[in-house]
Amino acid sequence: MGRPESQAVLPSRPFWAMTLGLSAEREGTFVRRPLVIVTRKLPDAIETRMMELFDARLNTDDAPLDEAALKAAAGEAEVLVPTLTDRIGADVIDAAGPRLKLIANFGTGVDHIDLAAAKAKGITVTNTPGVLTEDTADMTMALILATARRLTEGERVMRQHQWTGWAPTFMLGHRLWGRRLGIVGMGRIGQALARRAKGFGLAIHYHNRRRVPDEVAQELDATYWESLDQMLARMDFVSVNCPHTPATYHLLSARRLKLLRPSAIIVNTARGGVIDEEMLAQMLRNRDIAGAGLDVYEREPDMDPSLLTLDNVVLLPHMSSATIEGRIDMGEKVILNIKTFVDGHRPPDRVLASML
Repeated sequence: MGRPESQAVLPSRPFWAMTLGLSAEREGTFVRRPLVIVTRKLPDAIETRMMELFDARLNTDDAPLDEAALKAAAGEAEVLVPTLTDRIGADVIDAAGPRLKLIANFGTGVDHIDLAAAKAKGITVTNTPGVLTEDTADMTMALILATARRLTEGERVMRQHQWTGWAPTFMLGHRLWGRRLGIVGMGRIGQALARRAKGFGLAIHYHNRRRVPDEVAQELDATYWESLDQMLARMDFVSVNCPHTPATYHLLSARRLKLLRPSAIIVNTARGGVIDEEMLAQMLRNRDIAGAGLDVYEREPDMDPSLLTLDNVVLLPHMSSATIEGRIDMGEKVILNIKTFVDGHRPPDRVLASML
């Protein structure tokens, strides 16, 4: 039996409108764009695209949001786009309004987001994996070279007009060729680093939760160490490339750092909390290890102040992923995750606690 002509046929509401809890009145005649609040300044091309696609509220002066501002943003946003400097803890998520259904993180690491609290409130979390692999591996290799060959020390000598000419024993560093590199965390970045390091003649060793596939191990001629302790005690260089999770906090503890050889050099482009920074600084001061190259710190932007006084450490301001191409790729992934979500599909980079 057909529907009487007098009975109106209402169009079905778009999935994202139902998901985000929008009323028919708020939707109006046209499909309204979701309110997306971005916590930091992003590349111009990404911000322009966001304004085209969404009702985007940007942070053009790039001032970091404090907890009160983050709570206010979470209370109003339908999609929140934070960065690693924003602590999206349980308090912020508790303050979220009923319309916040997606946290589209601008970055790979999600240790600054309380995933359990987000899940309990029905909020999906996404990140931007894969796009920074090559950039981070480049910088990790650069730090290995800079620390071993004392590049920043030499540059300071030149700027301070202290160079009096070549001498046989001046600015002696350490050779890479034929030495052992131990990689802690053999994911995308660890493998990309291994490919670069192999070209410099380093022997590749690694510790990971599980072995890499046989074809990868053969390509890299990589030796697997089930025991992190045993690997650390035998390496000339150690690179930290694992994610920061509760399980990896102080993975390189004071006890494990003391296993390193006095001639060893350690590099960290992952997260500062993976290393006991206080003990690392003490060992560098006492010359218990040869040197360190650090791009990340345990309490960023603060660090152990003694690190600033040492010549055997290269310090960078968390810039291993800082390329124009990388930041744009990150932004495009954020946009894709939001667009996919509001179109009613599962975003490609959804993060689950079980994945970490």
